[in-house]
Amino acid sequence: MKLFKHCLFIALIAFASIARGEVFTFTAIPDEDETQLKLRFEKVARYLEKELGVEVKYLPVKSYSAAVTAFRNNQVQLAWFGGLSGVQARRLVPGSDAIAQGFEDQFFKSYFIAHKSAGLTPTTGFPGMSGLTFTFGSKDSTSGRLMPQFYIERNLGKRPKEIFSRIGFSGDHSRTIALVQSGVYQVGAVNYKVWETAVAKGKVDTNKVEIVWETPSYPDYQWTVRAGVNDVYGEGFKTRLTQTLLDMNDPELLASFPRKSFVPAVNQDYLPIEELAQSIGLLD
Repeated sequence: MKLFKHCLFIALIAFASIARGEVFTFTAIPDEDETQLKLRFEKVARYLEKELGVEVKYLPVKSYSAAVTAFRNNQVQLAWFGGLSGVQARRLVPGSDAIAQGFEDQFFKSYFIAHKSAGLTPTTGFPGMSGLTFTFGSKDSTSGRLMPQFYIERNLGKRPKEIFSRIGFSGDHSRTIALVQSGVYQVGAVNYKVWETAVAKGKVDTNKVEIVWETPSYPDYQWTVRAGVNDVYGEGFKTRLTQTLLDMNDPELLASFPRKSFVPAVNQDYLPIEELAQSIGLLD
């Protein structure tokens, strides 16, 4: 009987939503290969649609800043952000909230990877990199830019442009790995999850490129929902959305992130990210 009532409730919500022509749209920062992202988030859209009883669409974007802009302009009502992009979005749309994060996102980290030509070896101390070429990921990436730059400046006492002979921004973590592996850049900073997934799939030649240093842990990715969703999709929608994300337990879907589960998140979890971004000039 309880199952019947739940199904009836979802069906009524779906009917009301369709009658009003409402679509719930979400996006995600493009942190790796576009094909992989499309496969992952179209599965997420189908899961949300089934559980929430509203039409759900995934909106792909070309850059981190485009994801933030789509959120600001109400083109999307939910986004899978990194730590920094989430902070940026919530500052632009007051009342928006981080509601869920991957279990691993509570203690995320970045890897510094180096091509063999750099002459660097794995170290627990910070590697000397003066005069080498270096690529970050996206300019707005937490794991590919913010945290690596913070640790570079803290450990070497200089801005990156004063340390490296050439600096690049690859745009995403998959490209960072490819650029360092090919020798276009000697050193790069990469999201540890993307690196480990690429290694597991045989996409990294560890005879050419290896991890030389890893950062201490920090909070990173999260689902952020836009302010006002209850007004559009019905009372209690935000609560049901949050629980639906926390209940995501399909092994295949979780593996595509990859995360073991999703856990609650709140805006305060990302205050350290906001403070660090301000300290190195990435936020006003």
